[in-house]
Amino acid sequence: MKAELKLDCELLRPGLRVAVAVSGGADSVALTLALAERAAELGIGLQAVHVNHGLRGAESDEDEAFVRELTGRLGLELRVRRVDTQAERAGDGLEETARRLRYAWWDELMAEHGVDAVATAHTLDDQAETVLGKLLRGAWTEGLAAIFPVVQRAQGQIIRPLLAVRRAQVEAWLRERGQPWREDSSNRQTVFTRNRIRHELLPELERWNPQIKTHLAQTATLAREEEVYWATEIDRLTATLVMQGQPVRGGGRAAGQTVALDAVRLAGLPVAVQRRLLRRAAEQAGAAADFEATEGLRSLALKGRAGERRTLAGGLVAERTARELRLSQGALEGAALEPKRFPVPGTAEALGWRFSVSGCEPGEAVVRPWRAGDRVRLRHSSGPKKVKEVLERMKVTGSDRQNWLVMECAGAILWMQGVDVESSAEVVAKQIS
Repeated sequence: MKAELKLDCELLRPGLRVAVAVSGGADSVALTLALAERAAELGIGLQAVHVNHGLRGAESDEDEAFVRELTGRLGLELRVRRVDTQAERAGDGLEETARRLRYAWWDELMAEHGVDAVATAHTLDDQAETVLGKLLRGAWTEGLAAIFPVVQRAQGQIIRPLLAVRRAQVEAWLRERGQPWREDSSNRQTVFTRNRIRHELLPELERWNPQIKTHLAQTATLAREEEVYWATEIDRLTATLVMQGQPVRGGGRAAGQTVALDAVRLAGLPVAVQRRLLRRAAEQAGAAADFEATEGLRSLALKGRAGERRTLAGGLVAERTARELRLSQGALEGAALEPKRFPVPGTAEALGWRFSVSGCEPGEAVVRPWRAGDRVRLRHSSGPKKVKEVLERMKVTGSDRQNWLVMECAGAILWMQGVDVESSAEVVAKQIS
């Protein structure tokens, strides 16, 4: 039976100027040949691009020479970029660094050299390996979507016309044409996770289910189409439930890095929607929330008490107010105020207030934000009350609550912002405008 190589021609609209990325491996050689044979029929402009990553010494140079011979024989213009991948690592792994350098160059080609799309030779086998790798690391649904047929970049597209084709089909197609290809020796090194998946894990799984690669690729398709739906739905809900900045008296919200969700309305939504909204809000706050962090946010949003705070992985700080869940990176807006000490009796200005204290034993008072365990005796109350409970009754939330002021002297609170305190001392406090 004659070998076939079915391209996804929906990605190849007439008039498209395509640069095919050819490494010299079987998949990219097959894609280059197939596109060259059908370019006129499809009505596309075609050239080739090759990146010499300089990772395998003479072998990398031999790959480049092979690609030059192939594209020259096919009559294709070839652009070559040589990079020093080792020198460009900057803390990333070699594979990630190589990928970053390739994409940076492709973006440059699309921006400056009349290229509409770069075609890469990812196959169904690549898709299956990627899905399995995502599962092993722990992925959300969008992660399981794995390799997309089309990736939109700022200046053009990355397209994958072979994504539904098996690697075995590619190699059979090339053998039928007597077309050789290059084997990358690093593809056999099981130090790389992808190679271990390819050479060890997937063959074992195929003994359990010979169709495992197809099923994994189908999972990617399902996840991708689910994400298309969810992206639109979460955009719609984000516009009404997720807010930027903190509320200000008189209405509106102050500009800032805090992102807030309406926790009351969030509680009425399905769990799947809650998780996606929380992750979107965390993303807007500058953090990527994993499953554990997302569940922590859900718990705080649905069951947390006003004033409760948590610091989650990645430096994400969350605070529950009476109605909102507020998120920020590193610290909530409004750092805790430093205590201010002054002698009493006497007068002083501290933390935005002017105080006059009399009718007390000489000593030292401190004006400070309240802290857990503080108790205050309110005028006309039956006994000391927890400051925390007083603030809850006053519905003080957010950074206001964090920095709500009290004045303490000799272990007793003589004054508390916003309430009448029962005290033997006479305290007159006026906020400085």
